Order: sequence, then structure tokens, then C-alpha cells
Amino acid sequence: MPRPRAGSPGRQIDPLRTGVFKHLFAAVAGEMGATLQRSAFSPNIVERRDYSCALFDCEGRMIGQAAHLPVHLGSSPRSVQAALAAGPLAPGDAVLLNDPYRGGTHLPDLTLVTPVWLPGRERPSFHVANRAHHADVGGPYPGSMGPATELYAEGLRIPPVHLVRGGQVQREILDLVLANMRGTREREGDLLAQWSANRLGARRIEELCQEHGAAELEARAADQLDWTHALCKALLSELPPGRYEAHDRLELADRLGRDAHLHLVVELGGGRARFDFSGTDDQVAAPYNTPRAVVESAIFYVLRCLLPSGTPASDGVMAPVELITRPGSLVDPRPPAPVAAGNVETSQRLVDLILAALAPAAPDRIPAASAGTMSNLTFGAASGAEGGGSTWYETHAGGAGASASRAGAHAVQCHMTNTRNTPIESLERHVPARILALGLRRGSGGAGRRAGGDGLAKHLRFLEPVRVGWLADRQREGPPGAAGGGAGCPGRARARGGAAGAWTSLGAQAAVELPAGGEVLLETPGGGGHG
Repeated sequence: MPRPRAGSPGRQIDPLRTGVFKHLFAAVAGEMGATLQRSAFSPNIVERRDYSCALFDCEGRMIGQAAHLPVHLGSSPRSVQAALAAGPLAPGDAVLLNDPYRGGTHLPDLTLVTPVWLPGRERPSFHVANRAHHADVGGPYPGSMGPATELYAEGLRIPPVHLVRGGQVQREILDLVLANMRGTREREGDLLAQWSANRLGARRIEELCQEHGAAELEARAADQLDWTHALCKALLSELPPGRYEAHDRLELADRLGRDAHLHLVVELGGGRARFDFSGTDDQVAAPYNTPRAVVESAIFYVLRCLLPSGTPASDGVMAPVELITRPGSLVDPRPPAPVAAGNVETSQRLVDLILAALAPAAPDRIPAASAGTMSNLTFGAASGAEGGGSTWYETHAGGAGASASRAGAHAVQCHMTNTRNTPIESLERHVPARILALGLRRGSGGAGRRAGGDGLAKHLRFLEPVRVGWLADRQREGPPGAAGGGAGCPGRARARGGAAGAWTSLGAQAAVELPAGGEVLLETPGGGGHG
């Protein structure tokens, strides 16, 4: 299904009023996020802020967002459109879904979509939606992020279903969802917090309608799409026309006997861009397959980085873009290919790939490669009561790539993620683990006139037997530098059964059981240097 295009390029836009409404729409999304963060139960949402909120028009096109997670926001229109395609939405409804083959990213990301009806309209004029990463959605691996070979092993797959009808939570649906997940109290609290966020967002849009009128609100929403379309077309017109190509690979040889190769050709000209990933390898029996919506997110993110800072965050960014993927490939998989790491690992490498392809067209604006991985760690009780036990999910910061004008930042959540590092006190309060050391991995950034940022090092000890999951990349080769700069150090993850035991490498992906006293040591990649 082609992505909906912006409405009417060339229509007269009032820059002042459009700018005012850009901030109004972003403020609504920001307040939704604050409500979700304050109301949620899990540290992953409360502390790490692994969620995103946005506003959409009547057709499910994004018209505004808060500064949340790029991988969520660029793909969320697909989930909203899937919810709309599933059936009519009445006032006070909310549709829940996570299906990566219907606009989702991976199964732990649960999306909730709510319509906003304005007076005198025969269908919803707007929709509000939020997406939050739940620390467990079932499956054999605590945290639902293990080295699966099929989607069935990654947790509960939810097609669009009404969690709320007419303002009333459908308890039978909620109970069905919770029955398939660990940590049911946290999951229920987080889902109800998502509903609270959507209710607030809908109310704020209704208040804007009371102040400005439905017609004005709808017109200014259309302006966001057209304004962004015009700015993105201008950006693409400034770049030298031509054909640009880049290659990269995912480190899957330890698992599959070979790496998986990514290939991109970008064609620029006439104010448009064609991104062709059809040369990318076939889908694999490992969780690094990437839903097409996530590929769109990566393109959306890179173009947003190149656009002027005041550009609205709307679907208009993608209007002058054509995306080509090959069905059955790593970037357009067919069910039941697993996708847990596609959203968090392959997405990062897609950003590197797009930046590398565009570097000859905009050499002064493209940085060296950043960490290239989210370094995903999950763990949970080796055994526990039904609905109980603790599960933990966390991504880990790495080094940012340097640019021509500045050194890379140390220990930051780069590119497609925008989450925070969990405070030590929160981790130790919620799960049976202790942090023995946490700090910068000094010297891990690539050398150059501008050095790449350093990664971090983290040493954990578990107080009870646990099952540990690890999904990462850039464990053999570090992120490359740019303009002659050096590569950052690759990442490294190790585990041992106790303080006196020998360390064992976890490679790029692993699932291991550790006894009480077992330890994990993580070292994330540094960023590439520049010059």
C-alpha cells in the first residue's frame, strides 16, 4: 500500500498561522507523552521513556509529534492506517495493535489509536495515537527479545482490536492480552496509561476546535503536510542529482554461517528521491528482519535531520520520496519472519546506510557512523509464578559519530532511539540485580580531527537465577569513520556464572541462563572519527 501523499502542493499557506499550529499540535503530543510517563508503571516507560505520541488527520497521516523516538514516529502512520482499515471507529473508542506486518515495528511496541470527532463532521477529523515498548509480551524469552527464528517465539501478535469501546475498557480483551504476558500488573498499568494519554490528546484537540473552529483546525493540519512537502522538495532539489550507492552488513555469521548484506541505491533529481533497497539479502531465520514501516522510519529520520530545524514533523516529509523494497527480503519480510531486532538493530544500520549513500551529495552535513546498535539486554526470572516475576529490558547508549564541525558525543542513544539510560537506583529497586560498575568506555571512539564519542561499560551481577537475552551488532567491526577518520571500537558482551568463573562471549545475539551470582559485562561501540 503506497504511503498517502501530502494534499495540495502549491496551495497558499499562511506561514505565521501554520507555524502557530505546528507548535499547538506538538504541544498536544508532548502533553500526551507527559501523561503516559507519569501514569505508567514500568521503569521502561517511566524512567527510560520508551514511548512516542503523535497526531494524525482523518486519513491517518501524521500532522504533529513530540520529540520522542524516531523509530516509533516515522512508522506510526502505518499502524494508524491499519487501525482505520480494520473498521469504523466511534467516539470514545481505542484500537490496540502491535502486528509488525500491519504497520507495527516489533511485538513489544503496543500502539493505541483513538479517533477525535469534531462537531458537524460525519467521520473523525483527527486521530491521536501512542506507541509504548512493554518490557514483556510473552514468548519463551523474558523480555520478548530473544534470538527467535519465527515470529511466534517473539510474543503475542495483536491485529487491530478494540481495547476500548465508547469510553469503556473491554475487560475480556484486556484479560486475554495480559494472560499471555509476564509481569501482568506492570503491563496492565502501562496499557491503561496509554489510554489516559489518548483521552487527554483527544480532549485537547476538542478544546482547540472550540477555540478556532473545525474548519480552521482541519485546514491548518493540511498545511503541515503541504509545508513539509515543499521544504523536503526544496532540500532534495539542492542536493546534486545523481545515483548514490552504499553497502553494509549485519553480523549474523555466528548464528547463520554468513552475514546479511544491506544494499541501497539512492537516485536524486527533480526535487525527488528514490530509495531502492531491492539488492538487500533475503529475510533470515533470525530476528533482524525489518518491517517496511521501519525502513520508512529510517528514511524519515535522515531527511528530518537534513531539513531546517523548524520543519514540521509530518508525513509531508515522505511525499517526494519513492521507496523500493523486494518482498521476502530483509527489509520487506513475509510472515512469520521474526523482527524483534529489526526495529532496534537493523534500523540503526539502515540509518548508517542511508547516511553513507548521501555522504557524497552532502559531505559537510553527514557525520561518521555512530554506534550502530542499541545493545539490547533483557533478563527475567528463570522460573516464577504465573503473571509474576520481574522482567527487564534496556537499550544501552554508545558513541556518536563525529562530524566536520564537532566531536561525537559520549554514551548517547543515537539515531533511531531517543530513550534515557535507566538510573542505577531504579534497576536495583525493581529487579534482583546489582550494578557493579557503570561508566564511559574510555578511548573507544574513533580517532580523527574530530574524535568519535566513547561508548559505555556496564557490569551487572544477578542475585537470583535469571534467563538473559542479548541482541546487538557491531561486535566484530566498529562503526567506520568519515573523511579519513578512524573507526570506533566494536562492542563486546560477556557473561560468567560467578565472580570466579571464566568469561564467555555472547557475540551479537544470545540467550543464556545464569545462576545467582552470575554476571554480565557490556561494552558498547564508540562512534567513528572524522578527518
